[in-house]
Amino acid sequence: MTTATPAAPAKGTPFRGRIRGRVLLLLCFMYAISYIDRTNISTALPHITEEFGFNETTAGVIVAAFSLPYALLQVFGGTISEKFGPRKALFVITVIWGVATLWTGFAVGFWTLFAARALLGLSEAAAFPTATQAMSRWIPRDRNGFAQGVVHSAARLGNALAPLVVAYFIAISGWRLAFFATAVLSFAWAIAWWFLFRDKPESAKGITQVELDELPPVATRATRPPVPWGQLAKQILPVTFVDFGYGWTLWVFLTWLPTFLSSTYGLAIGDFALFTTLILLAGVVGDTVGGMLSDRIIHRGGDTRNARRAILVVGLGGSLLCLVPLVIGQGLLVATISLALSFFFLELCNANLWAIPMDVAPQWSGTASGFMNTGFGVAGVLSPIVFGVLVDASGWQLPFALSCVLLGAAAVVAWFMKPQRLTSTDGVLEVGVPKAEQRSA
Repeated sequence: MTTATPAAPAKGTPFRGRIRGRVLLLLCFMYAISYIDRTNISTALPHITEEFGFNETTAGVIVAAFSLPYALLQVFGGTISEKFGPRKALFVITVIWGVATLWTGFAVGFWTLFAARALLGLSEAAAFPTATQAMSRWIPRDRNGFAQGVVHSAARLGNALAPLVVAYFIAISGWRLAFFATAVLSFAWAIAWWFLFRDKPESAKGITQVELDELPPVATRATRPPVPWGQLAKQILPVTFVDFGYGWTLWVFLTWLPTFLSSTYGLAIGDFALFTTLILLAGVVGDTVGGMLSDRIIHRGGDTRNARRAILVVGLGGSLLCLVPLVIGQGLLVATISLALSFFFLELCNANLWAIPMDVAPQWSGTASGFMNTGFGVAGVLSPIVFGVLVDASGWQLPFALSCVLLGAAAVVAWFMKPQRLTSTDGVLEVGVPKAEQRSA
């Protein structure tokens, strides 16, 4: 990320008529399927807990089983794509998480559920860093925010669809069928990715020289100098904390919305699935808007760092304010509106968090994004468990209040963080504005 970004064209580099548009579409499907796979358990959770006799604390532990390997292997997962290439890495990753989803459907108790969720977290730990590495090869730099916004909007669409899809399968054949069906989706996407994607844009069939000229320099997307761990940690660690605050609240939405609506307002499965979908749809809009807003600021000559930072502060602060009615306690209508607005603001952050590693370390974007997303993974371990314990102990208001505190802390760190661009030229690490960009400024 630069402190003095050169002026960019008023309009972003196009996707229509480019092979990168197909790449982005493939990744959109992957993000959607991955979030259906990781959140379908939330809608099924009331039925799973009833079948196996779990309380909310035990349910939280099962959900958190996904996040323990997910958090621990983020950085390692980011290096996988840089070593083996996104094509091979994402194919293997998706097949493994399909197996994990299938296994969930065959679970017979706590430990089989825990193991299946842990395997899912192990496989998906490398998925988004690998996808970010793929985008760093195929997406022009002036479209980083837009691309991340679009794929994460697809992820939120997967979130929004999951309650309705799972509710449908539960209605016709029980909760297990929902996991079998989404496993098939995962296997199908892996096959499509293998045949349609290429690691090197120049080797893609039908690509034009015009499109190649629009992509990042070959030295950035095709080489892998040694990772500058010290400097990378210095630039990314504050972003990791912001991602933790964001991730804590996101896991609240993804894990507890169906249970909250069901237990607090006595809604049947069809009703709480519909309300959950309506709330999560707000995140689809938020993801795309957040990425487009920061890119628009940059296109108009704004500083990249300030553009990402401003959207993060607005998103985190807005999400905090909209959660306040849940701390006080409200009726169903006010709670639904507050939750939808809070989720919209929260998702303004997502594309910008993922764009920062691409801005800061384009040559190590997989590792950098894994480093950043470790915050989300740690939040995924702690949030479901702590939130569940607090709900069992005191009801819903205290855990919502804790989420507000963490959102406020993340907004403060976002305001003060100042990540800079890292590049390697002929083995020499440069921090700040790359020389080529200095000349064009």
